Amino acid sequence: MSPSLDPVERNKNKPPIGIRFLECVKKRRLSYGTHQAIVLIVTFLAYASYHAARKTTSIVKSTLDPQSSEVGLRFVPWRITYSNEPVERKRVSWKLGEGWAPFDASDGTALLGELDLAFLAIYAIGMFFSGHLGDRMNLRIFLTIGMVGTGIFTSLFGIGFWANVHNFYYYLIVQMLAGLFQSTGWPSVVAVVGKWFGKRKRGLIMGIWNAHTSVGNISGSLIAAAMLSYGWGWSFVLPGLVIAFIGLLVFLLLPVSPEAVGADKDEDELDSPNKAGEGVTEPLLASDPDVKHEAVGFIEAWKIPGVAPFALCLFFSKLVAYTFLYWLPFYISQTAIDGKYLSDGTSGNLSTFFDVGGVVGGILAGHISDRLDARAITAASFMYCAIPALFFYRSYGHLSLGLNIALMFITGMFVNGPYALITTAVSADLGTHSSLKGNSRALATVTAIIDGTGSVGAAIGPLLTGYISSKSWSAVFAMLMAAALVAGLLLTRLIVAEVAAKIAESRSQGSTSRAPAAALDV
Repeated sequence: MSPSLDPVERNKNKPPIGIRFLECVKKRRLSYGTHQAIVLIVTFLAYASYHAARKTTSIVKSTLDPQSSEVGLRFVPWRITYSNEPVERKRVSWKLGEGWAPFDASDGTALLGELDLAFLAIYAIGMFFSGHLGDRMNLRIFLTIGMVGTGIFTSLFGIGFWANVHNFYYYLIVQMLAGLFQSTGWPSVVAVVGKWFGKRKRGLIMGIWNAHTSVGNISGSLIAAAMLSYGWGWSFVLPGLVIAFIGLLVFLLLPVSPEAVGADKDEDELDSPNKAGEGVTEPLLASDPDVKHEAVGFIEAWKIPGVAPFALCLFFSKLVAYTFLYWLPFYISQTAIDGKYLSDGTSGNLSTFFDVGGVVGGILAGHISDRLDARAITAASFMYCAIPALFFYRSYGHLSLGLNIALMFITGMFVNGPYALITTAVSADLGTHSSLKGNSRALATVTAIIDGTGSVGAAIGPLLTGYISSKSWSAVFAMLMAAALVAGLLLTRLIVAEVAAKIAESRSQGSTSRAPAAALDV
């Protein structure tokens, strides 16, 4: 006889208000597939809104500091590589008025850089704590708090426009707090999706779902740019209101797990039998409802096989990916393509092909890893392929616009493919590792460890690029190729284990097929 739940536990597992309303309208319980669709749509919108709010700062930079492009050029000796000064550099994109103190001074570019660094640093640190808290709280409530908090502090940055705030520390503190609330997003959405989808389909589904990053970046750019003409404050306030509104949708609709809403898994959601005698076919996250698991501790999560190698791999993978995120438009605008320089706006638009390649790479990496059942082999192969892609893009991307787009697309595919795979499917796999014995309360912690470690690399990459690029862009690409190589090498031990498992599985199947033949001979 199962023990009765206490009132707190019973209330925690009550379906969200929106789910109960939909069931009331339909006059029947929602199917498992309908719940899955709601999870994918709501979490997609949620994390897209996180990225849209995060993207606004990069768009507004040239409005806050109209001379930032010129200041940057005065201190980059590598531009003497080109003989002709581009005409486009004589004007400044998004120049509305004369900037905004304190960012319009001679050190404005440095101050804006400090805002980026502070945001990413707090985001990386907050990621570890967010995962720890997420496994101990109702993820729907936790995610709602994070989204509303992000909306408030993103909007507060923009309110500085109407409040006529010119104190740098106001914007610094607001950005740091925004980064802290932003860190709640990724561990939460991956944990929720991981609880609804079995490992067999997880790579492909999460590869497609991970397109929310690019959708958020693009929509955030469009919203922020469109609002600039009404005052740069709106470029922050509107995305802030959007993420807060979607946070309310999360509160109303998001079912955090099948158990929370009493949904039964369909047969096609059951994982295939485990290898080599592990026997029974069962859902990946199935556990005894009568057993109350404790959340896994931070140190214990690090000890889960595969967490440390993949976390360190993501450190170098994100270093490469975020260097492109923050510096690619600038690099394109300062590179003569087919003998011509592109405007800042055109360079920004052109850089989106890297994101498009990333979407394809994420889907491809997820699909391949599902078919091979080998996450480490897939991730390492993509990282190794990224090395020649980076080399060819640096060496030949300037020859023509078409070649630049093609090489940028390919580079984005190989760079973002493993990044997307590790932060989604791999994190969910490890958060439900067999060593946890059915305890699903490690998903957010594991996701936070992996992506938090990667976010440290995301902060370091753009920072190093700022210094190295003043000497040589070739040195920057050498750094990125070295990072990609190290990322792949860090997975060597896991690759060997996966190959050994494949060989053992092949031998097992071979001996099984020979047994009937021997029986017939007898």
